[in-house]
Amino acid sequence: MNTTVNGVDFNVEISGRSGAPWVTFSHALATDLRIWDDQVGVLRDHFRILRYDQRGHGASSAPPGPYDFDILVSDVIGLFDALDIVRSHWVGLSIGGMIGYGVALAHPERLHSLVACDSRPEAPPDYRDYFQYRIDTAQERGMEGLVEPTIERWFTPTTIAAEPASLEHIREMIRGTDPVGHAGCCEALKALAFESRLAAIRTPTLIMGGADDKGAPPDALADASERIPGARHVVIAGAGHLSNIENPAQFNAALQKFLESQVTA
Repeated sequence: MNTTVNGVDFNVEISGRSGAPWVTFSHALATDLRIWDDQVGVLRDHFRILRYDQRGHGASSAPPGPYDFDILVSDVIGLFDALDIVRSHWVGLSIGGMIGYGVALAHPERLHSLVACDSRPEAPPDYRDYFQYRIDTAQERGMEGLVEPTIERWFTPTTIAAEPASLEHIREMIRGTDPVGHAGCCEALKALAFESRLAAIRTPTLIMGGADDKGAPPDALADASERIPGARHVVIAGAGHLSNIENPAQFNAALQKFLESQVTA
């Protein structure tokens, strides 16, 4: 279904058990809501689930950028209001988890809990340079020019050598991402700056990430978890940046355990 918020036509999918607590899933850069298919299958009997394609991604429209995290957070609150979601658990990966940091800081009353996956809170200089590289490459060579470099950055060599079907799905998402939306979100990522504010988060938080994640390494996520009062940190073995895709068994077990603890708290 389509829902218009902030002048953007968002592709939205709602599934799961009617009347159950809401869980909202937010995807990574250059992917779409389908990266959460496995997690939805695990949780759908116990939660009402919202997935959406971020502005400029998937089947959502791509207004001209640049975007920033205030805009991306405003999109979430607009979707919650349009869909009559008073509060939700949040599960976000990469930029999706960073949006979760922003929602927890600006609108804590709208979240039951926060799960930030492979999501560092701050952009060091090399991180900013990387996203400028992505913008420049897409301008020069189109999104196709980012497909294989992104796969090599996101996944472990073992997974790439095995060539599971999931990699082709991710390649399809990358090449299908609107360059305007991609550039807009890259600009937001270049200005990522939540680290100094993490101590203000009071939402129950779980931070997860792949043991071999190049963009959000375990030490950066461990530091982030130490800054958020009461936050937990889980390292997903044998996984890179899309830890929910590379090791769904460990990822899903940790996610279920955390969400169940919040529902029964």
